[in-house]
Amino acid sequence: MSKKKDELNQRDTIDNTEKAALRTNQGLPVSEDEFSLKAGERGPTLMEDFHFREKMTHFDHERIPERVVHARGFGVHGEFEIYESLEKYTKADFLTDPGKKTPVFVRFSTVAGNRGSMDIPRDVRGFATKFYTDEGNYDLVANNMPVFFMQDAIKFPDFVHAVKPEPHNEMPQAASAHNTFWDWVSVNTESAHMVMWLMSDRAIPRSFSMMEGFGVHTFRLVNAEGKSHFVKFHWKPKDGMHQVMWDEAQMINGKNIDFNRQTLWENIEKGNPAVFELGLQVIDEEDEFNMDFDILDPTKLWPEEDVPVQIVGKMTLNQNVDNFFAETEQVAFHPGSVVPGIDFTNDPLLQGRLFSYTDTQLIRLGGPNFHQLPINRPVCPFANNQRDGYNQMYIHKGETAHHKNHMNDNQPEPVSPEEGGYEHYHEKVEGRKVQARSDSFKDHFSQAKMFLNSQSKHEKQHIYDAFSFELGKCDMEIRKLAISELLNKIDRDLTEYVADKVGVEAPPEVEESTYEKSSPALSMENTKFSLETRTVGVIVMPDVAEQTLKETKSKLEEKGLQVSFISDKIYKIGNTTLDATFDTVHSVLFDSMIVISGQKPLPAPAIENLEITYKHKKAIGYGIDSASIFDVLSFTKDDKGVTDIEQDLDGFLEDVKQHRVWSR
Repeated sequence: MSKKKDELNQRDTIDNTEKAALRTNQGLPVSEDEFSLKAGERGPTLMEDFHFREKMTHFDHERIPERVVHARGFGVHGEFEIYESLEKYTKADFLTDPGKKTPVFVRFSTVAGNRGSMDIPRDVRGFATKFYTDEGNYDLVANNMPVFFMQDAIKFPDFVHAVKPEPHNEMPQAASAHNTFWDWVSVNTESAHMVMWLMSDRAIPRSFSMMEGFGVHTFRLVNAEGKSHFVKFHWKPKDGMHQVMWDEAQMINGKNIDFNRQTLWENIEKGNPAVFELGLQVIDEEDEFNMDFDILDPTKLWPEEDVPVQIVGKMTLNQNVDNFFAETEQVAFHPGSVVPGIDFTNDPLLQGRLFSYTDTQLIRLGGPNFHQLPINRPVCPFANNQRDGYNQMYIHKGETAHHKNHMNDNQPEPVSPEEGGYEHYHEKVEGRKVQARSDSFKDHFSQAKMFLNSQSKHEKQHIYDAFSFELGKCDMEIRKLAISELLNKIDRDLTEYVADKVGVEAPPEVEESTYEKSSPALSMENTKFSLETRTVGVIVMPDVAEQTLKETKSKLEEKGLQVSFISDKIYKIGNTTLDATFDTVHSVLFDSMIVISGQKPLPAPAIENLEITYKHKKAIGYGIDSASIFDVLSFTKDDKGVTDIEQDLDGFLEDVKQHRVWSR
C-alpha cells in the first residue's frame, strides 16, 4: 500500500493492541463487563443496564447482507506501477506516469457460494481491483475467466437463480452440479464457451496467485487527442497458472476450507507477495469488424495469437488487511468507477453492470454514503452537492448544496476536460429502439470448440470427466437435454464420452462445430513454472537423525520451498520440533511429499498420504534408509516422479516445479 493511502486509513484506525480503558460508544468508562445489572444476585436483569443493552444491540446488528454473488471473498492491499507511458492509448494518469506507485486493493472471490462456503468449489473466481489513483478510484472488476455465461445483463438474475442452491431445498451449496444450472445453460446456449472454461482446470485454481485475471468486457481507452482504442484487460500471474485436481479439491475442502485464503495470507506474512503483470489487448477503432466474431460479445475472447497481449505494468500485493469486515467485506466495487482516459463500449452485459453494482451497494452497505467508508474512499479530495442520508460521516459547511449557484461563487464547480474533467467518448450512435440482438452475436459454439482444441491431453480428459461428474448429479431428463443441446453441438467425442458415463444414449450426430482453430495461450501447460511459494510435507519417523532433518530443510528452503515436518504426534528430534501431525494436515495441502522413515515401519496415515500424493501426480521424494517404504506402497521407486533426494535432489525439485507429473 502506498504511503498516501496508508496515512488516510490510519485516520480511521483504532489500534486495539494498545492499552486503553473500556468505554461505551458514548465514551463512558465501564467498571463491569461480565455481569449484567440484576435485581438481586439471582433476580431478573434490569432494563436500565444501558451498557448491556448497547453491547447486545450492537451485536444483534453487526452483520450486513452478504453479496448475492461473490459472497466469499478475500482481500489484500498492494501497489501498481506502469512500465512505460501508455499516452498513445489513454490519458489516464496512473497509466501514463512511469515510476508512480498507485495503491490498490484486490478482492479475490468465488461466485456461487455463501460467505461460509469452501475455497475450492468448481466455480468462477472474482478478481476485482480498486486503483486509488490521483484522479479518483478506478475499479477493474474482473474474473479469472475471460468470457461469461450470457451476452445481455437482463439474463443475469436468471443465471444466478439457476446456479445458486435450488429454492425448494437450498442445495447444493457452492456447486453447479445440479438440475437448475444445467437446465439453464442447455437452453441458453450462448453459455457454451463459458461452460467449457467452468469444466476446465481454470475453475479449481491452486492459489489466488496462480490464476489469470480478465476484465471480460471490451472497454475503450481514450488518449488526450480524443482517439479511441478498444481494449481488453489481463492480469498475468508471476507464479504461473496452476490447478488442483478435482478429486484433490474435494479432499482439500474437507481438510481446510480456507486453503486459498490461508495460502495467500501466510505467504504475504512471510514476505512473499503475489505479483501480477497487467496486459492489454488493443484493437484500433477502425478494425472493429475485422474479426470473425463481434468484439463486443462478452461470450467471446480475442485469441492472443491474433491480438497479442502487451505487458504494460506490474501489481504487487504485499499487505494483509487489518480487519476483514472493515476492508474486505465493506469494499464496494463498480465497473462504472472510471477515470479520464477509460470509457465503456456497447457490450450489453457491461451496460447492465453499470446499473446493478451501485444498486446492490445501496442495500448492502446501508445507503448512498458507502463511498465514505475508509476502504472505499479515494486518495484525492472530492466535493459535490450530495448531502445527508444514512451513515453520512462528514460535516458539510456552507449554505449551498446546489448547482449552479451564485451564493457560493458556483462552488464546487465542474472541471473542463482540458483540466482533467471526465468526458465521455463522443461515439456516434444510430438506430431504432429494439429488444433484439445483432446477428453477429449468434455464433455460440465456435469458441467453445476452440477452447477444447487448445487443451493438452490431460486437460481435455479433465474436461470430459468434469462434465461427467456434473451431469451425473442431475436428473436423467436434464442429462439428455445438456448432452443434446450443448455438448453435441461442440464436440462429438465429448458427447459420446459423457453420454456413456452418465447412462444416456448419445443423441443423433449433428453438424457439430467444425471450427479447427486453437490458441496455445488457453492451455495451462503453456505457463510459468517456479519453486517459489511451493510447499513440501516431510514425513518423519522418530529414529531419524536431527542432522538429516536440518540438512534436508536447509537444502529445500534454499531452493524456495516451504517445509513442514509431519509425524503421528508433535515431538522433538534433538532441538528440532516437528510442525504438524497427520490429524491436522494432509498431503492434499502440499505441492509435494518427502518421506524420511529411518528403520521404523510407516504408520497407516503416512502410507495413506503417500498413496494419495501418488494418485494426484505430485512429486514424491525419499531419503536416507527409506527404500524399505516401497514394501508397503502400491508404487515403486522406479515410477515417474518418485526420486531419491540424496541421489537426485535436482530431479525432485524439477518435478515439484512442473506442478504435476502428468506422464505418470
